[in-house]
Amino acid sequence: MKNKINLLQNKKVAIIGGGPGGLTLARLLQRKGINVKVYERDENRNVRLQGATLDLHFESGLKALESAGLMGAFKENYRPDNDRYRIVDKNGVLFVDDHEKESTGAFGDEAFRPEIDRGPLRDILLDSLRPDTVVWDSYIVSLEYKGDQWEIIFKNGQTATADLVIGADGANSKIRPFVTSTKPVYSGVIYLVSNILEAEKNTPKLYEFVKGGKILAMDDSKTLFLSEKGDGSLDVYIGFKASDSWALESGIDLKNIKEVLEWFKKEFNGWDSSWLELFETEQIEFLPRPLYGMPLDQKWETQNNITLLGDAAHLLPPNGEGVNSAMLDALALSENLTNGTFKNLKSAIAEYEEQMFARFAEEGKETAEMMDFMYSPDGLKIMIAMFNELPN
Repeated sequence: MKNKINLLQNKKVAIIGGGPGGLTLARLLQRKGINVKVYERDENRNVRLQGATLDLHFESGLKALESAGLMGAFKENYRPDNDRYRIVDKNGVLFVDDHEKESTGAFGDEAFRPEIDRGPLRDILLDSLRPDTVVWDSYIVSLEYKGDQWEIIFKNGQTATADLVIGADGANSKIRPFVTSTKPVYSGVIYLVSNILEAEKNTPKLYEFVKGGKILAMDDSKTLFLSEKGDGSLDVYIGFKASDSWALESGIDLKNIKEVLEWFKKEFNGWDSSWLELFETEQIEFLPRPLYGMPLDQKWETQNNITLLGDAAHLLPPNGEGVNSAMLDALALSENLTNGTFKNLKSAIAEYEEQMFARFAEEGKETAEMMDFMYSPDGLKIMIAMFNELPN
């Protein structure tokens, strides 16, 4: 029997970015005895509020958690029924209501997409790692290749070395330029994003309308998305077509809720006054988020000591697949690096990248089609038809 090759024997692996993709990869590699560090720009694990709820899919996110030995922890922390949608028009008229279903599925059902808040998912992954795995306050400035290792240079003046660097540092990746010169392209749509704390008190009518799940309002080629989180807050996403520099061009102070309210009344003219409750809480502010994506035909020449995963590799506008793609990247890359079937790191990385490009092209085509219809005059009608085609 041919001896398997240990590609990472006596090598140091550096993962840049402590999101779900990077942490999943670290967990999977540590289970195989690999020397791995995660370098995260946050000062500590509690320094900032984690983002929206995430739905994990059978063939990707849940598959990665299963391989990481973390399904038990996930089942203790996921949020049953948070995946229930209500689809409405600008007047709040209800067209689709998942709350009328008896169940949204169960583990083992390939169509079941259980929800979990990003914070608890991150905690599950962090707690699964050895205590010294994540190096906090590690905002990367640059990489330099010295000898046969990468030197990683951080803003705080520290440096580190690694034999293999994996960029898992998201949309604005500092690692991407060392892999490819291809840059993200603007989708034409911008989100205004906010989070309303104590939503039951601050936005009681909308909180009740959400019913512990999600509201998607569509009309006039615009969207308004609300999602309840486990801490009782509501995530808010207001989507519309605009220039990617809209936040500067508009002249609106997005920290001034009264100015945002006046903009909403004008931009969303004709929408029911019930939505105005979103702007009655003085302590919130909105952040602009132009939606970008990588070109669907992107390719790069494989290197033997650096690669990318997740949004750093294949950024797309929000499509329900982002975290799942990142976690599936982590699973595929970890298997290629540790299964002993590749003769060297370059061939292992090349096969991973080839699969990743193929998945990205398919997801990107579907995402482009989704963005086209969601921000079209017929968006609501198309979305209703899609939901009505889903199995009960």
